[in-house]
Amino acid sequence: MKRRDFLKVSSITAVVTPFLGSVPKVFSKNLKTSGEKMKLKFYPYTLELKHTFTVATASRKTTPVMMVEIEYDGVIGYGEASMPPYLGESHQTATEFLSKVNLEQFPDPFKTEEILSYVDSIAPGNPAAKASIDIALHDLLGKLMNQPWYKIWGLNPENTPYTSFTIGIDKPDVVRQKVKEAEQYKILKVKLGLDNDKEMIETIRSVTDKPIRCDVNQGWKDKEYALKMIEWLATKGVEFIEQPMPKDWYDEHAWLRERSPIPVIGDESVQRLPDVKKAYGVYDGINVKLMKSTGMREAYKMILLAKSLGMKVMLGCMTETSCAISAAAQLSPMVDWADLDGAELISNDLFEGTKIIDGKVTLTNLPGIGVRKIK
Repeated sequence: MKRRDFLKVSSITAVVTPFLGSVPKVFSKNLKTSGEKMKLKFYPYTLELKHTFTVATASRKTTPVMMVEIEYDGVIGYGEASMPPYLGESHQTATEFLSKVNLEQFPDPFKTEEILSYVDSIAPGNPAAKASIDIALHDLLGKLMNQPWYKIWGLNPENTPYTSFTIGIDKPDVVRQKVKEAEQYKILKVKLGLDNDKEMIETIRSVTDKPIRCDVNQGWKDKEYALKMIEWLATKGVEFIEQPMPKDWYDEHAWLRERSPIPVIGDESVQRLPDVKKAYGVYDGINVKLMKSTGMREAYKMILLAKSLGMKVMLGCMTETSCAISAAAQLSPMVDWADLDGAELISNDLFEGTKIIDGKVTLTNLPGIGVRKIK
């Protein structure tokens, strides 16, 4: 496959796009709106991580999030913006953005394309803040229809994948402890990108033979070095490598993909729908996250487009409460791989929702995104 085949990509986009509406008419045509106005509320919250979380670019013990509620006709939809500091959003930026959102101008909450296009147009960037509105709106609509979103999309909950459990960069004794805590998980995701990459893998291999997936978070700065590392990792039972080099190194990643013995997945390189076309022929697959894509609506479109191009799809997350994790999980029957352990990495969850049972993403029958608020 060539790196770029714009005729193919353009034609597939034209075919797929018309079928991407968020709310099927079969569910909404008999629902009458009350004429009430949607009310938006939001408040800051800070997630406490069970362990210090270190990747190639940063280290932290907390994650700022913004919790969102949209109320309509006595029904509340919940949403969340998770904002790891290195991505550029914060309590302050989210507050500034959400303060500009006026949902009261929309009398019909089912006009999702119109509403979310308006939200997207308010200001550039702010993908996590936008995702919080998208998630809350989807939760609200699912509750009004009394259906979970995986059913609205026609997905089979039995087809959810096993999720990996993330192990951040750390000292060998801490790494071994993290592996022990991940006993129920059948797959481990290991952060790499510093000068102890081989030590990280050897430490894990000293205590388990579980499949490993590696995320370098753009940490490798030379394609020849990246190839040598990938060839070594392949001998250690690593299934694929995620974002090995800087996100704008398209030619280098295409070169690496052609020579790599395992799949190369784009993460930071693939934020929103237009980036899927850019990733075609450069990566074997993409990592879709609600906090990058601006929410469920665009993530759904990204997955369909990537699949139509023959690319693999991973569904990922930040450190998040069960609110955002459960929202992403509604999409999980569509994907090849999942990394939805974000709520498992924190000690102060606000919600109960999607469970990880014996390592498998397990959906509830609750309507909307499938959560209950517990705090």
